[in-house]
Amino acid sequence: MANAKNAKGSNGGNYFSAIVIVLCIFVGWIVWQFIMGAGSNFEGGTNEGHPLPGNYLAMVYKGGPIVPVLMGLLLMVIVFSFERYFVITKAAGKGNLDAYLRNVQSSIAQGNIDDAIAACDKQQGSVANAIRAALVKYQDVKKEGFSSEEAAEMIHKEIEEATSLEMPMLEKNMTILSTLVSLGTLAGLLGTVTGMIKAFAALATAGTPDQAMLANGISEALINTATGISTSALSIVTYNLFTSKIDTLTYSIDEAGTAIVNQYRKMKGSLK
Repeated sequence: MANAKNAKGSNGGNYFSAIVIVLCIFVGWIVWQFIMGAGSNFEGGTNEGHPLPGNYLAMVYKGGPIVPVLMGLLLMVIVFSFERYFVITKAAGKGNLDAYLRNVQSSIAQGNIDDAIAACDKQQGSVANAIRAALVKYQDVKKEGFSSEEAAEMIHKEIEEATSLEMPMLEKNMTILSTLVSLGTLAGLLGTVTGMIKAFAALATAGTPDQAMLANGISEALINTATGISTSALSIVTYNLFTSKIDTLTYSIDEAGTAIVNQYRKMKGSLK
């Protein structure tokens, strides 16, 4: 049942990602064509002319057909960053995560497992779900009277299973962010190459070089380079930020699991 639910959620998430990718590229093209390429941004009222002095929208438009792709990639970084932020924030639970962990560990240390479970129910989220599963297993092994090592193994296994169910949700779309790190740079490099080709073509013309074509080629190369680097830089920052947050959540689960195991061993030791 859990696997079927995860598979259904995974398929839904894949559809969402595919739709976002297509929409971002489409929106990037619309912005490039109709906003940046508006005739009011250029001399002569047409985007075939030179950009008006100081009009950066027109300057970016002259970056060529790679610009809408780069803008789409930039929009993907922004959209998936917001999506990951809300998912990871929800995974941490409703209340302050550090305060919740201190409360749970304090209850565990005092042997108040019911209070710890109640705190998990109140906190909710992926971290609380995994810790709650371990606490319920603690109560089960306590009733059965397993040895410390057997109980430790069972509790750790329960934590691993609960974590494995929560991690796919936390790590989903992180691959897309990591891919955009390289893809932004490569797309920018492609735009740079096409711009330089136009620039050298202008220089290669017989007689006087076409200065307008030369300027457009160099402009296209530089604009695409700047946009690609910006996209990759933002991707790196967001990817590392969310990876760090996921590692923190995983560490919190492991820390609470260790506290549960140690409490069980302490309890068993006091009975001897």
